[in-house]
Amino acid sequence: MKFTRKASALWKGGGKEGSGTLSSASGVLEQTPYSFNTRFADTKGTNPEELVGAAHAGCFAMQLSFLIGEEGYTPDSLDVSAEVHFEDGKVTDIHLNLRGKVPGMQAEAFEKTAQKAKEVCPISNLLNAKIHLEAQLV
Repeated sequence: MKFTRKASALWKGGGKEGSGTLSSASGVLEQTPYSFNTRFADTKGTNPEELVGAAHAGCFAMQLSFLIGEEGYTPDSLDVSAEVHFEDGKVTDIHLNLRGKVPGMQAEAFEKTAQKAKEVCPISNLLNAKIHLEAQLV
């Protein structure tokens, strides 16, 4: 399977006093505000780390569901939260917290399958991706 997804950011002003919006082609994000304060304080809006956490939790849960299905089980629920840790200008790590309800599946098999999902999840592997940039000053 091969596809491309698109999202965009529009930023106006300086780093601390400026602000921007994020939009996605699907329309789920449509001029969603973000700024220094939504990233580093508790102002309403989103931020890149929160979006990475949501993407990682969602991708991991879906990947795990597929792998559990390959084992012959169907999850009732896979509740995943992601904590994205930011320190000194870098994302240092992401902690996934998983609570699953899978009838008939043993704990050891669940743990093994969850570890595999973590390893093969596309977002888990994101930072190993090639990043291409086209830049144009207008």
